[in-house]
Amino acid sequence: MAATGSPVDIGTLIYSRADLHGGKPCIAGTGMTVQAVAIYYNGGMSAEQLHEEFPHIPLSHMHAAIAYYLANRPAIDARIAEDEREGERLEAEYRRSPQATAAQRRD
Repeated sequence: MAATGSPVDIGTLIYSRADLHGGKPCIAGTGMTVQAVAIYYNGGMSAEQLHEEFPHIPLSHMHAAIAYYLANRPAIDARIAEDEREGERLEAEYRRSPQATAAQRRD
């Protein structure tokens, strides 16, 4: 089977910009971070399932995001853990706030 079109440099499928998502790597042409793909992937979703969930993102890009994650797993896992800790910290802070206390009284 002959290839059609020009080969794609897979390095162009992932990019990062300091002004988008804090510089986290994203899938080209989207705002979806590799970190988000990694979370779904670690939850058991395959590239095909991710593509079904987000059909506007080509399957090749999902594979590229997973490959990027696997090649950079320690750094991305550390960022995921850091974001989870920050989320827990913010939730705890909110629960101690006057707004949360007032909302709990209304319930």
